[in-house]
Amino acid sequence: MEENTYSQKLVAEALGTAVLVFIGVGSVPATLIVGGDAPFTMAQLGMISLAFATAVIAMVYAIGHVSGCQINPAITLALAATKKMPWRDVPGYIAAQVAGAVLGALAIVGVLGKKAVDVGLGIAAYGTGVGAGQAFFAEAVGTFILALIVFGAIDRRAAGGFAGLAIGLGVFAIIIPVAPATAASINPARTLGPMITGELFGGTVHWGQMPVYIAAEVLGAVAAGVLYTALNTRRSTAAAGAAENQLAETASA
Repeated sequence: MEENTYSQKLVAEALGTAVLVFIGVGSVPATLIVGGDAPFTMAQLGMISLAFATAVIAMVYAIGHVSGCQINPAITLALAATKKMPWRDVPGYIAAQVAGAVLGALAIVGVLGKKAVDVGLGIAAYGTGVGAGQAFFAEAVGTFILALIVFGAIDRRAAGGFAGLAIGLGVFAIIIPVAPATAASINPARTLGPMITGELFGGTVHWGQMPVYIAAEVLGAVAAGVLYTALNTRRSTAAAGAAENQLAETASA
């Protein structure tokens, strides 16, 4: 079976991440611009969550067969750590994902103008009442759940054709409780892309918070990958048969 080239996979990852950021992150300034000075509501959070979810679902089905549609460096690292992809492919994937996230954030500015930057550009940040420890925990838990869903959805024993839907709905659900604490980035590329673009256009960027996001997201994803792999470890049929025969011989002795 022929496989796409590495270059094709990198372009797909960059494109997929750009779309995720443009639609998902872009829904944040779009909501704030349309809403004006009105208080932010749960309904608006729901629409933002839906934007992220539909972007993920669309990209999984659009480019999943090309690159795997990881579009998240934390997921890439988790897959490599559990030997589901070679480490040699990781640097290129992460570079493509971050580049795509920057392009997606630039597209937001191109479409919505400077107003998008003025209302925050959807840059992930934790603010008043949320400390670094709470933010770390929130991002780690959110990314852990996301990665667990990804590993389960791509398992060869999982129901075929539903990975995109499962992952997208997982993103929707995760954002609801995590966003009030940290904006629910759960993706290092989604964290970095708007930050870099915001800096370029004179927006407010809390660079001191960036290590908290990145470390929590990577730790959460890798932990989920390791746990799923441990839970999914199975004995081979031959080994199981040999063990059963040994037990039978012991019982009859």
